[in-house]
Amino acid sequence: MPVRKLAAKVSPLEADERLLVEAAQKDPGRFGDLYEIHFERVYAFISRRVGDRGTAEDLTSDVFHKALANLPRYQWRGVPFSAWLYKIATNSIADRSRQASREIPSSDDLPEGSTIPDVEEIDRRGRLFRLVDQLPADQRRVVFQRFVEQRSIREIAEQLKRSEGAVKQLQFRALEKLRAQMEGAYA
Repeated sequence: MPVRKLAAKVSPLEADERLLVEAAQKDPGRFGDLYEIHFERVYAFISRRVGDRGTAEDLTSDVFHKALANLPRYQWRGVPFSAWLYKIATNSIADRSRQASREIPSSDDLPEGSTIPDVEEIDRRGRLFRLVDQLPADQRRVVFQRFVEQRSIREIAEQLKRSEGAVKQLQFRALEKLRAQMEGAYA
């Protein structure tokens, strides 16, 4: 059962974001504030996964369109609004991949130097994602914010209300644990 944060322990950043979400739910015209805050991170998240600028732009547009359309159903649960956007982005990427896999290109449509997907690399990344999910909550949060959301150590420290040194230590321990587990799997 998820533990809810006490109202007194909500950070100013979370409180501001919550107010922005509530305002946008009442007046969809206010969604632009949320868009401005999260656009770059969502675009970067998608871009790293699809590798094509045009596709990344299309998917980012789809994410914000879906977010706006479903905003009335969004419920604040103490998790950053960006987590919901990343979930929509992940689903959009998966939908696009499924759609692309159903379309069989002719041999004329294939780009030169087309390669077969590296199954071992896909398996390795899948294992890495599963291992990240198994990390202790604080380490998992630091890894997600640092490498997915591309936040600085300082930003993470402020959000977690810890020193920068403590955040660096959490990151170091998480990466060491992941490295050891990955090396052990492929040794």
